[in-house]
Amino acid sequence: MRNWGVIALSLALAACSGSIVPPSADRNPATRPSGGNGNANSAPARQPVPATPIPAQPAPAAPPSPANAAASGVVAGPAIATLPVDEAGAQRALDAFRTSCPSLVRRTDASGLTSGADWQTVCDRANYVAKGGARVFFLNNFDTVQVGDGSAYATGYYEPEIAASRRRGGVYQTPIYARPADLIDVDLGQFSDSLSGKRVRGRVDGTSLIPYYDRTAIEEGALAGRGLELAWGADPVEVFFLQVQGSGRLRLPDGSVMRVGYASQNGRDYTGIGKLMLDRGLIGKGEASMQGIVAWLHAHPDQGRDIMRENKSFVFFRELTGPGPLGAMGLPVVGQVSAAVDPAFVPMGAPVFLSMDRVDATGLWVAQDTGGAIKGANRFDTFWGAGDDARAIAGGMSAHGTAFLLLPKATASRLIARGAATP
Repeated sequence: MRNWGVIALSLALAACSGSIVPPSADRNPATRPSGGNGNANSAPARQPVPATPIPAQPAPAAPPSPANAAASGVVAGPAIATLPVDEAGAQRALDAFRTSCPSLVRRTDASGLTSGADWQTVCDRANYVAKGGARVFFLNNFDTVQVGDGSAYATGYYEPEIAASRRRGGVYQTPIYARPADLIDVDLGQFSDSLSGKRVRGRVDGTSLIPYYDRTAIEEGALAGRGLELAWGADPVEVFFLQVQGSGRLRLPDGSVMRVGYASQNGRDYTGIGKLMLDRGLIGKGEASMQGIVAWLHAHPDQGRDIMRENKSFVFFRELTGPGPLGAMGLPVVGQVSAAVDPAFVPMGAPVFLSMDRVDATGLWVAQDTGGAIKGANRFDTFWGAGDDARAIAGGMSAHGTAFLLLPKATASRLIARGAATP
């Protein structure tokens, strides 16, 4: 799950995977590049190649604070044939869409736009697309719609790799914790219909449910001695940003890799430290990429520790032994095609075309993750995979443009005709 993601300035300001962070964690990002040298700044933020977004379609004004995409309203988007979709990008999207289909046809769509049955036919057809036919598949089976005014904002996340050990010792002193047994999830909707959809996390103290330990308490030893340590990180800053990402790779002393993914979170509100640092004049806007934030924290360890503790949120992990990292759908997310979204505004598993002001963010993406700061219509967190390139792109990703949701043709026609009434 991509619950966290402050890897770019905008994400730091917005304060994400999911899921994976997301980060989705999100999201969900940062730490040592895969080169193995522990230098978090060896992959500077990638300077974007500018692009001109496709203008949004005229649309009626959305109501204040719409609850979901249906309430925001939808209008017809441009024909897919007019979008700059190449075969390679279409094939990546088709592969991710196929992976999502078994869940897509069963899920209850929180966006209010679709039902599982709406996706069944296109999912069946996706299984029989011949090599080289991905772009034609999207042309023949989907139309685009624009949610609200279509104005999109995208950040980026990636799967970090940091130095760690399964055993404490030497430089490996920062614990990476599994989920504690006393962390309780409470669905408040079971107690009151007025609280439907709301959840809290905490722990039991006597006969009361109280907030779970915050970051400071955990770092000062609240969980010590319970055997919850999955591993020990070499750098507390990189462990912090591993939590921001919500998943990652741990490079062990023998050169092997241990992969960890999001297991839970302590229930405390997430605070983006980038905004705190900007507001206090600790960094300038030109330094507010993920790389700039990490560099400042390394250069000011005591003050940096205190700032990181102002983010009371704390993420717990589990070891991953299968494909991954996993997004909020429980499926592996894939670089350059998976994106974290707000499921109230994009059906989970649906394709989306982003036309952005930078070339690398423009193209077909598939909604496979969620993020704590990825909220509202046309808000996206794009996943870039692992390694130095992924870190460099995601670390500076801050793109604006237009989003067009791809829906099965009959579904898109129905929604436009009905003004996005709930199916």
